[in-house]
Amino acid sequence: MASSVPAPQAQDPYADRRAFPRVEVALPAFLQAGRDRHSVQMIDLSAGGAKLHCPVTLEAGAAVELDCGTFIRPGVVRWQNDEALGLSFDTELNARELSALVNRSSALTARMKVAD
Repeated sequence: MASSVPAPQAQDPYADRRAFPRVEVALPAFLQAGRDRHSVQMIDLSAGGAKLHCPVTLEAGAAVELDCGTFIRPGVVRWQNDEALGLSFDTELNARELSALVNRSSALTARMKVAD
């Protein structure tokens, strides 16, 4: 028997359908797109992807490589809205990788507060 409860998408077409929880970060990085290397800022991160502040326009579907210095991960541009860019990683981050990046972001933020 079919359920009379509507699916979440039917209730709210703008519902968050992300597969992984996001964590706010503030990490400088580079985004390699073909032969071009762009300086970006990582804004949030999940096991499956990241949101970046990216000053250049890239097409959805473009193959890229995110380089944070301590880790490099290939991925695909999923969307771009002005200078905000979403990408999904080709392979998910494991818990250790995700934790290391979040800890690095926290340390950099704390260091910047001390410098002020």
